[in-house]
Amino acid sequence: MKKKLIITCIAAVFLVSSCNKYLDVLPKTQIPEEALFDSEQGFKDALAGVYINAKNENIYGRHLSYGAIESLISSWDVSSGTVEQQIGLFNYQEEKVIAIFNGTFSQQYRTIAHINLILENLESKRAVLKTKNMYELIKAECLAFRAYLHFDLIRLYGPMPLEPSKGNQLAYVTTFGKGLNEHISYDQFKLRIFQDLQDAETLFKPFDPIIKYSLTELRRPNTGDFFPEDTYFAYRPLRMNYYAVKALEARAHLWYGEKDLAFAAASEVIEAKDSNGAQKFKLGTGADFTAKNFALTGEHIFGLYENNMNKTYTNYFGSGMYRKGTTVTTISRDLYGNTGTDMREASLWSLITLTNGSKYYVISKYMPLELTATSIDNDYKQIPMLRISEMYLIAAEAAPFAQGIEYFKQFRAARNISQLAVPQNEPELNNQILKEYRKEFYAEGQAFFAFKRTNAPKSQILFVPTAATVNYLLPMPTVEITNQ
Repeated sequence: MKKKLIITCIAAVFLVSSCNKYLDVLPKTQIPEEALFDSEQGFKDALAGVYINAKNENIYGRHLSYGAIESLISSWDVSSGTVEQQIGLFNYQEEKVIAIFNGTFSQQYRTIAHINLILENLESKRAVLKTKNMYELIKAECLAFRAYLHFDLIRLYGPMPLEPSKGNQLAYVTTFGKGLNEHISYDQFKLRIFQDLQDAETLFKPFDPIIKYSLTELRRPNTGDFFPEDTYFAYRPLRMNYYAVKALEARAHLWYGEKDLAFAAASEVIEAKDSNGAQKFKLGTGADFTAKNFALTGEHIFGLYENNMNKTYTNYFGSGMYRKGTTVTTISRDLYGNTGTDMREASLWSLITLTNGSKYYVISKYMPLELTATSIDNDYKQIPMLRISEMYLIAAEAAPFAQGIEYFKQFRAARNISQLAVPQNEPELNNQILKEYRKEFYAEGQAFFAFKRTNAPKSQILFVPTAATVNYLLPMPTVEITNQ
């Protein structure tokens, strides 16, 4: 029997015409594997399917962005007896908690399996890829995203980096098909992450358009100076790319305590320039929030496009499911410190009224602007995966102290925070950086990993309930790896 591969094909064809639709969505289809990989378009569709898998609510479409990963650090107000309350209490043995983390584990490996299927067919059917550098593009994206997915697996289910011998060992899966996957040591897992990243970087560097062209040019193919042979080479921040690899290297090196390497990678992204010398990735400012770009998409080195963001916001935020505080005090004082100037404090949260009359504050990060325009320039429906603000915080922590302070000042200036209380020593700087992870990446999932990386005590985790016993070591999920 022929194997079937379910692909939800999304053709992101951004039209430079009078057409009112700039995103064409093709229906879900079942395509035999042999037919799918018999054409270049088939490979592109298969890779699109990988990114769609990544938006599944078990992972980056919810639980590894604003869902369970944020409940671990009590980002949301909870009702008694809910699974969110149990997660915030670190009750990993509760049945519904087990089900959620089994789901994230399975979906991560399922997405990796789809990547491995593409990679295996890529070698045997390379001849069908006729467009220059299409083979290198698809292979590099697959390797880079495989590393991204595995790295989040080890960060979530593996040990704390300060105590690598205490925690689960995981499998780094590089093949598609049935069979047992060996659980390897923490150090071996690390080596495989960086091998995939190095291989992806080597493939990307000679041709990735994001190196040469500005983010604006990449959003507008076949205008200006950017005329790609295939528009699949456009919209690079919506998929893994050269600078996403460098950003992930920075994140991973910092996790493993390799500060010099983390700083080198982060600073390369920060210092990236367009052909005219302009900075490629700029920190967002209050002007972005005024334009209702609450996700700061201009900061996205890599973000997942989510066409259903309106539904997401309505279901989870507009409904009050993910909410924080009934008065402005919780946000302004407790989270942001009553600066009176911080743009996040002033503009990132909204007071909503539920059908029962209750009022709550919800974050606006996933509230998309209602559009009738045809341009992607003001389409902010993206799930942030890697942002330039994180590179500034990594550089601030990983650079020599005096240099790190300068990066921290630049970050604070962009957020309109006073520069009066500049940290005077490294421990103080690191403490301030950790607080910024909490404020900056609210509803993105990165704060939990920062707390785990530093083994932050309970007293440093804002909003953690009194009854909670902090436990960063999640148990091994009770499901088998899906590798096909």
